[in-house]
Amino acid sequence: MKFQSLLRSLSHRNFRLFFMGQGVSLIGTWMQQIAMSWLVFRMTGSSFWLGIIMFCGQIPALFLSPVAGVLIDRWNRHRLILLTQTLAMLQAFALAALDMSGQIAVWQIVPLALFLGLVNAFDMPARQTFLVEMVSRKDFSNAIALNSSMMNGARLIGPSLAGLLLASTSVATCFLINGISYLAVLAALLAMRLERPKPRHHKKLREGLQEGFTYVTGFLPIRVLLLTLCVASMAGSSYNVLLPEFAVHTLHGGARTLGWLSTAAGTGALTGAVFLASRSSVVGLGRWIWIGLALMGGGLVAFMTVPSLWLALLLLMVIGFGMMVQMAGSNTLLQTISDEDKRGRVMSFYTMAFLGMAPVGSLLTGYLASRLGLFAAFAINGVSCLLGALAFFLLLPRLRDIIRPIYVRLKLIPPLAAGLQAASELRLIAKE
Repeated sequence: MKFQSLLRSLSHRNFRLFFMGQGVSLIGTWMQQIAMSWLVFRMTGSSFWLGIIMFCGQIPALFLSPVAGVLIDRWNRHRLILLTQTLAMLQAFALAALDMSGQIAVWQIVPLALFLGLVNAFDMPARQTFLVEMVSRKDFSNAIALNSSMMNGARLIGPSLAGLLLASTSVATCFLINGISYLAVLAALLAMRLERPKPRHHKKLREGLQEGFTYVTGFLPIRVLLLTLCVASMAGSSYNVLLPEFAVHTLHGGARTLGWLSTAAGTGALTGAVFLASRSSVVGLGRWIWIGLALMGGGLVAFMTVPSLWLALLLLMVIGFGMMVQMAGSNTLLQTISDEDKRGRVMSFYTMAFLGMAPVGSLLTGYLASRLGLFAAFAINGVSCLLGALAFFLLLPRLRDIIRPIYVRLKLIPPLAAGLQAASELRLIAKE
């Protein structure tokens, strides 16, 4: 595929601005995440405490995302993102100020983590659904993949910079840089030229919640994608909780080692995102969802036998690739098959599964590591991914039958091609 086709979504001015602004901001976000992990582990020496902090930072998404989805389908998404990004910037500056004061403590980090979690419960589904307003439908799947590429490119750079800065300066520097980086995305959002938003629904909150819940639970493909994503999110949060302890106690390293480990996972994730962006169509993406989850599970199980840094880096690349293909692939499919007037609510449940289940996984993983040991925690999370991949693989033929008419309606599959494909499958069944 031509390089120009790979970057086709960047031909849209608003998406180009969003891509550049978010790219800068997310480098700071990853720097803060690594700095936060290192700070909490240095203060407590416990993976369990790190799991608690991550739990506090992500648990609001589990409860508030459905409410956020109803409001996102009603409000102006551009203005909402401006607000959430501003609040996230203030949280970063607050962390920097506390650390520079020399009085920072775990009890102070908890409410700030909860505050950011509250902001992200609205910000993440709003940003995902806002993509539709920046590109044409034919470039939509490419925009999602490029957005994931940008996020994981930042994931490559951010942890590496954080590792260097933590070794030479302080965590406050990382927090401060993150706060400043939000100015890039705010400037990009203000520079956009947007059409007048289409009329939103005006349903009451309870009615909107009920309609969204009925929709996502009543449509099998969306239900299965979200449940599979819950498994991936809970397991994927495990290595974020366990990596600081793994870097110190197993590899006998420090902050720089932690930065390299996170960068390796980011390299794999970036590779997965570029792979998805290179695809010309969403058709056939379901197969890669179970493959990605299987790769993720196999990599986590293999961590039980990691003897060296180089093997750990290789396995984290595999885990990062599998996790990105599974999660970004699920995102693309969900937004493709969802009704336009319910997309915000569908993506709020995506946020609930992706971000909201992560704290449950973080807390559970921290507990398992404290009780059963580091490598047992890796293995349990890996096995859960492998079981989830098997279940999705077994359901995939049925999901394809349900989704195919939607692809035809959206002109992703010509009606004749869909008919020939269905006839071929029936012929194969008859031969069996």
